[in-house]
Amino acid sequence: MRIGELAKQAGVSPRTLRYYESRGLLPDHRAANGYRVYDSGDLRLVKQIRALQEFGFDLEETRPFVECLRAGYPAGDSCPDSLDVYRGKLAELDALIGRLRTVRAEVEAQLARAEAQLSDASEPQCERGGGR
Repeated sequence: MRIGELAKQAGVSPRTLRYYESRGLLPDHRAANGYRVYDSGDLRLVKQIRALQEFGFDLEETRPFVECLRAGYPAGDSCPDSLDVYRGKLAELDALIGRLRTVRAEVEAQLARAEAQLSDASEPQCERGGGR
């Protein structure tokens, strides 16, 4: 199949495919006339890249999965390097969740402080949703 067909089947633009190719994630197969040609294996590679990116993996993090598929494994996560990327992403997510919990606790404490000050204040209270 040619680049336009692969792009359509994969749900990406031809420009995206050329970018993947420039990064070494997609092979540069050319027909005698110079047109790029792809097969179902290439479609599988692009779908793997897109699925991982939808989960928040950056393009370089998809490389071990692509290499695993190219090596003939049934799935992109059948190789040790892919599992290492999964572990790294989980550690990154755990750290982010920890930071979010800390920020949430700080915002909750600020809200409690502000509510306490508001209920203790003897001055007139601000009107909600005001704005003229």
